[in-house]
Amino acid sequence: MTLDTKAHNTNPLDVRLSEDDRSLRSYVVRNGRLSEHQKAALLALYPRFGCTYHPGHNLDSVSLAGREAPFVVEIGFGMGTATAAIAASLPETVFLGLEVHAPGVGKLLSLIGEQGLENLWLCRHDAMEVVETMLAPGSVDGFHIFFPDPWPKKRHHKRRIIRPAFVALLASRLKPDGYIYFVTDWEEYAESVLEVFRTEPLLTNRHELWAKRESWRPVTKFEQRAINDGRVIRELLFVRQN
Repeated sequence: MTLDTKAHNTNPLDVRLSEDDRSLRSYVVRNGRLSEHQKAALLALYPRFGCTYHPGHNLDSVSLAGREAPFVVEIGFGMGTATAAIAASLPETVFLGLEVHAPGVGKLLSLIGEQGLENLWLCRHDAMEVVETMLAPGSVDGFHIFFPDPWPKKRHHKRRIIRPAFVALLASRLKPDGYIYFVTDWEEYAESVLEVFRTEPLLTNRHELWAKRESWRPVTKFEQRAINDGRVIRELLFVRQN
């Protein structure tokens, strides 16, 4: 996997993905059934809390919330229950959630409306493309990647979202001391991600090895089932060096 440092790109920090990396998808598009509640939330609230994919239009706390604030991006929020809880517990932080599946977007929008959240926006689009074309270098305080698809079969490992080129892209978008917070219940994936993070020169591990759950990150039903089934939850917290 390579990085595309196009000749017309005058900013050496503006990392871009190669066409090979850009073509790989870490998800399968499913035509999940929208409930009437989710459909209503999409229609009513996406115009206010949703972002249209528009390459070159940079997203940050000012463009979203109209104020300077810590800016955190979550990649793949699923049904969004943890995302809403985190946004509620950290009201001074501006959050952007990226997810392709309509039921999850609709569910999280309904939670935004029910809880009156004013610090959380969503974009229903491929996360790699949003990070690459709508987040400026050095503009993000943190990335959350919680329980991404582990693609457990070896022949599918290339589809995992955490791979060197994408991590280099994420690191380039972080501010100095910005972080990537990764959580999985798949042991082999955790070990693989640890090695990828370790080989990215802009990142350093905030802990000797595994991190502990941050107090503001709730334990979801999915995570509790994994714990009940005896799977170990692995967490990583890497920060960008100055």
